[in-house]
Amino acid sequence: MSKRIIIDTDPGHDDAFALLMALASSDELDVRAITTVAGNVPIDKTTYNALRLRELVGSDVPVYRGCARPMVNELVTAEYVHGETGLDGPHLPEPSRDVGPGHAVDYLIDELLGAPRAATTVCLIGPMTNMAMALVKEPRISAHIAEFVIMGGSFKEGGNVTPTAEFNVYVDPHAAHVVLASGVPITIMPLDVTHQAQATPERASAFRSLGDPVGSVVSAMLDFASRFDIAQYGFVGYPLHDPTVIAYLLEPDMFEFRDAHVSVVTDVGSTHGQTVADWYGQTGHEPNARVAMRLDADRFFALVTDRLGRH
Repeated sequence: MSKRIIIDTDPGHDDAFALLMALASSDELDVRAITTVAGNVPIDKTTYNALRLRELVGSDVPVYRGCARPMVNELVTAEYVHGETGLDGPHLPEPSRDVGPGHAVDYLIDELLGAPRAATTVCLIGPMTNMAMALVKEPRISAHIAEFVIMGGSFKEGGNVTPTAEFNVYVDPHAAHVVLASGVPITIMPLDVTHQAQATPERASAFRSLGDPVGSVVSAMLDFASRFDIAQYGFVGYPLHDPTVIAYLLEPDMFEFRDAHVSVVTDVGSTHGQTVADWYGQTGHEPNARVAMRLDADRFFALVTDRLGRH
């Protein structure tokens, strides 16, 4: 039986890879909806990008527009990585259908409460504003969530927006705090593991050989997005951060994990948005998350290539 999932996202190049992977995996993943949030670019653009990606592969999964800003902070975006559209590089089709009715937060509440207890996995691959607002508005939904799978945070690897903070958490650390304190089982894909998923030239060449329509799109996305990471960090290729969440749902044994109590710094200052892991129980708190620390990168890219090739 396929796993019920909702994907909450701010597309974004790596978000696009994750969405395309999930939509190609219908035997294993029952994607109930895509909910959009402001993050990499403002909400109008992240929603438009989700609609264009859905159109690219002819999916009928509904898209719901969500929060336009973080819970407390002003919105911080990342056009310097993803371009003005959030998906600069490829040509994508214009959407033939609009978003679903209502707000993403209300959709999350209605969908989760209408499903059996602990039946739905929520993939959080952008700032966690929508999910946190849903939890605040209707705490009962936590009993209906099987797991949060989060791309966010960083520990030994350091940050990618400040020296200590990863982008998704930095944009809305208050939302991350609400999610981490929810009591729902949590699996985290931090930069520590996503930086092991770099699309080297050899791996990127496999995407180019996929053919249209997806092959040309993902190749153009990589060509654009790789420029920043290669120049800024000296990477050999663009790290596919968000697809690690989908890979975990499909083949969890390609990862190695470590349990910890994870918290977020919400205070304004040099550590704002930092994720802190208590690996040794020094705070007296029980672990609230399973953190991915190692990845079989060759196996990961074989899976990504296989799924993208199914469109």
